[in-house]
Amino acid sequence: MLQSDAPGLEKTCMRIRRRRLNVRLAVAAIAAVGVIAVTPTARSLTNGDPAPACVLAVLDGSRSVSLAEYRGQVVYLDFWASWCGPCRESFPFMNELQRELAGRGLQILAVSVDKTADEARRFLARYPAQFATALDAPGACPAAYRLEGMPSSYVIGRDGIVRAVHVGFRGGDKTEIRRQVIEALAEGK
Repeated sequence: MLQSDAPGLEKTCMRIRRRRLNVRLAVAAIAAVGVIAVTPTARSLTNGDPAPACVLAVLDGSRSVSLAEYRGQVVYLDFWASWCGPCRESFPFMNELQRELAGRGLQILAVSVDKTADEARRFLARYPAQFATALDAPGACPAAYRLEGMPSSYVIGRDGIVRAVHVGFRGGDKTEIRRQVIEALAEGK
């Protein structure tokens, strides 16, 4: 009788070994995800970080624009979307900033993260931009900046280093953003 039970016992042992292996693999995968989540590269972009290089399609489709083209200028890089309520408030402010400070070396670049250019164009028909606008539907540039919310904006110094980061937009942010942009414009002249 022991010999007839041997194949069944062997199968049971094999199942137990496979389950143990699966548990070990699952624990290893969970541990790896935990490590990835806390590594420094997973953190959001912040002051003092180099601004990631991005090449983007200008929204009118005429050409591509690279952040490297703006080296030597202060860039106010804004990520927005047509569905973003606070973006509707930020566009008139960015127009004002561009008019006021372009002559001192400010360049505003607003990057739509909409899935299609049509969505972005409909937004811009209602909230016109007097600054450069681009589209990044695939999301490579927003991923490089590790966005945490909409809109997200970055004041980038003439040297390509991030000077300030803003997530969201409220009317009360205008004074602080303007101060940070003017401060960045004064650096490295």
